Order: sequence, then C-alpha cells, then structure tokens
Amino acid sequence: MAFLRRNFTDKDLDFIIETAAPDVSDKARLKQILKEDSDFRAQFLSDDRIFNRVMDEKEVFLKISPSLFFEILLRRTLKELKGKGYTWEKTSNMQIPIFDSSEIVAFLEKEEHIVYLAEMLASFTRIENYTIYLRVGKGIWRKVSFNDLDIQSLMAFCDMVDEEHRLALYKRIADVCLFILGIFPDWAERNYRYPLTKEVRPGIFGRPRISPEEYEREGRKFYKLAATHKFVKDTAWEEIFWDLHENFQKAKKPLNFISDNYLRYTRHRIFM
Repeated sequence: MAFLRRNFTDKDLDFIIETAAPDVSDKARLKQILKEDSDFRAQFLSDDRIFNRVMDEKEVFLKISPSLFFEILLRRTLKELKGKGYTWEKTSNMQIPIFDSSEIVAFLEKEEHIVYLAEMLASFTRIENYTIYLRVGKGIWRKVSFNDLDIQSLMAFCDMVDEEHRLALYKRIADVCLFILGIFPDWAERNYRYPLTKEVRPGIFGRPRISPEEYEREGRKFYKLAATHKFVKDTAWEEIFWDLHENFQKAKKPLNFISDNYLRYTRHRIFM
C-alpha cells in the first residue's frame, strides 16, 4: 500500500549512521538509500546498537526526532514479539497471558502501521490547549476552549464544526483513545474506578468518567468515522483508518509493550 513517505531529518540520518555504520565511506549514498528503501531502513533501524543508544541517551530528543525514537522502539517491539508466544492482557487486578503474539507481529510487519504509530506517539510529546471563537449567529460568537488530549472537549468541539472540518478531529479523538489505552492503561483504570473498592469515581464538573471499555469503543468509532470521511476516500489514509478500526486491540498491544518495557519510568516525562 502506498503510504505517506517517512521523512527523516538530517539529525536523524546522522544519528543512525554514526551509531550503526560509523565507518561507511559514502555517507551521502547511505542516507539516500535509507530514505528510499523501506526494507533496508527497517533492517537498519532494528540494529541493537541503535536501540541501546536511544535508551541510554538522557536527552535523546536533542539528537533525533520523536518520531524516529518511537519508530525504533516499535521495531524493537516487533523483534521481541517474534520470539514470544503470548502477550499480557491486564485486568483491574491481574495479568492474563493471551496467545496472540503472531497476530500482533503480523500487524506490526506492515510498514504503514509502524509509521503511523510512530508519528502518532510523537504527536503526544507536546499537548496543546486551544481557545477559539466560533460564529453561531449573525454577530454572535461563542468562545470554545479545548485540550487535544481530552476526548470529551474534542467531541464537543467536533459537534460545532461542519463535516468538512471534522476529519482531523476524528483522527485526534481516535488517536487519544489508542494512546491512553496503549501508554497509560493504568491511568485509564485508576481514573475511572477506585483501586480497592472498584466503585466508579464520581464525575468532574458534571462530566462522567470514561471507562477503559469506552475509550476502546470511542477509538474504534472515530477511526471508522475518519475512514468514511469524504476527504480520505480512495487514499492510503482510508485503508489505515479502517485497519485501526478493525484491529484496535492489535494496535494497542505494541504500545502496552513499549510502556511496560521501555518507558515505564520515563513516560510521564516524555509525554507532557
């Protein structure tokens, strides 16, 4: 499937080459191959030396782009899952082995899935608050504030704009749901119910709490809305959104693996 082309920064390419091929004589040619050959690039980015370096670098985002950082972690996850027969499914009080690793591997082996997830994770390294004014009548304007990590405010904003402007909102809402269940599933559970009694926490400012199950339902729903939007018809985006709608759990599992194994102590610092 033709998909958005992976765009490396010069810093990204320099980092990759000086880490995995420091003695190469024609660096310009190697950079060109990395840009153009996806199979070669995938093999290169799976090199243990690259993974070890990004994990050891204290200020890694000064050396490479966030999207490259997450692509390296996703490719490492793919490599690790190929050697496992199961993944872990967490409930509110236990972990259950699920023998689905071959399905997760098949999902991640599609280049467009890794690229999409890497770019999605990178988008959450900076959370923005917005205040805009919408015209709701002649001479009447309404002030609207929303946070691009808050699906309730995003959904309310979505209802206020015309359909032609909703695609980016559909995508963001779905991405937020996948991100929260993938990287912060423990927060999603604790924020919904009390850990000991398992009772649902009261709402905040009149808004009900969102359960992990609701995050998944909304994520799947909004990926479907994005897939059926007229602006993506017959494009690569249409297929990727359908994939994420139909395989939401398969997209979530690699993010769970990354959160548990690579970002356990740094995720709150990385995603601000």
